[in-house]
Amino acid sequence: MTADDLFASAASTRLERRAPLAARLRPRTLDEVVGQDELLGAGRPLRVLIESDRLSSVILWGPPGTGKTTISRLIASATRKAFEPMSAVTAGVKDVREVVERARQRLGEHGRGTILFLDEVHRFNKTQQDALLPHVEEGLIVLVGATTENPFFALTAPLLSRSTLFRLQPVATEQLALLMRRALDDEDRGLGSEHLGIDADALQHLADHAEGDARHALTSLEVATGLAAETGHASITLGDAESALALRALQYGDDEHYDVLSAFIKSIRGSDPDASLYWLARMLEAGEDARLIARRLVILASEDVGLADPLGIIVADAAARAVEFVGLPEARLNLAHAVLHLARAPKSNSVIAALEAATEDVRARKAGAVPAHLRDAHYAGAKTLGHGAGYRYPHADPSGWVDQQYRPPEVAGRVYYEPSGHGRDVAGAGPAPAPPPESLSEPEPEERR
Repeated sequence: MTADDLFASAASTRLERRAPLAARLRPRTLDEVVGQDELLGAGRPLRVLIESDRLSSVILWGPPGTGKTTISRLIASATRKAFEPMSAVTAGVKDVREVVERARQRLGEHGRGTILFLDEVHRFNKTQQDALLPHVEEGLIVLVGATTENPFFALTAPLLSRSTLFRLQPVATEQLALLMRRALDDEDRGLGSEHLGIDADALQHLADHAEGDARHALTSLEVATGLAAETGHASITLGDAESALALRALQYGDDEHYDVLSAFIKSIRGSDPDASLYWLARMLEAGEDARLIARRLVILASEDVGLADPLGIIVADAAARAVEFVGLPEARLNLAHAVLHLARAPKSNSVIAALEAATEDVRARKAGAVPAHLRDAHYAGAKTLGHGAGYRYPHADPSGWVDQQYRPPEVAGRVYYEPSGHGRDVAGAGPAPAPPPESLSEPEPEERR
């Protein structure tokens, strides 16, 4: 070994020792992986494919700290194919083409395949994904993509259809505790050289607050170890653990964006004010667009509250206007006001049910002609065509109501609106129709409009 090789080896060793705990403790074999037993346990599908080196294109989807990069590295160590790692954050179409050229040359000259590991694959736009697709399709490249975003939203359908999707789950708290114990015991790669124990409540606290993220658990443990050592503690205490847990901004990906929004709407629909406020607070803390929240409230006011509380849409609209006029953070109060009003209001879906029933008739039944008495009669010559003939003007009757047909004969007997009976959405809540007189005076043509 030359002096340069010795120097490089020593530098690599020092860098490894200085690396964060999560990097030092990264599993070197499938047996060392904590969590994901349903994918990597003995005889499970992903493990079988990795160990037999028969992996076709796959997408690894899961939250941060669940092992996507670790699994890709284990694939690299197990495969006989060339392994080309790339990050979609910095790579472009040019980089993909260079990988493809090397893969084609490698296959032609040595008969050796290529695995392309594409981290943060959801960062590739449609054009970049389309550039990759033909080479995945012909089998020149085996794609291993890693993403924290829902691939059904982030990836094109053709690319997704040519890949096997493996979903990684958050690491369970007991498994995180096991991982941290391992870190404290390992003197070579872990924290064993510190010779510190950890109190049971401190370990549980770190595991509970890691939210299934192994990387975050190990990072917090490393900080807690440093704090305990500085204060002279013989073991990591609950106080050390609490101090080590950095305040992380609440964030969620595109798929959870829709899940949280769905939970928000369903909580209001279910008349649970506390749950509704919780999801509102969670969205606001995550930086959700307040205008989106306001728009959803305006829709819900008609879709789920409707005529049971006609004031609901006014409150929702006022909150939406406040978001534009006042802005955050003060408009949070206006949104909360609207959320509580709508959550506590009686519920009725008669508006959307009636509209959908009418729409179904419009689409499925013959479109009848507008009855002659309802046609526009204000222009010259309209009367000669029979427009407006027989129209009865409701305001000319003392009751303000007359009995006449307002629809084409094809749908004249169809009923769309059915009062729910909730709140103010009850039969007879509107003006009560009265029997019409035998004749009514006709208004001028302008009034007919």
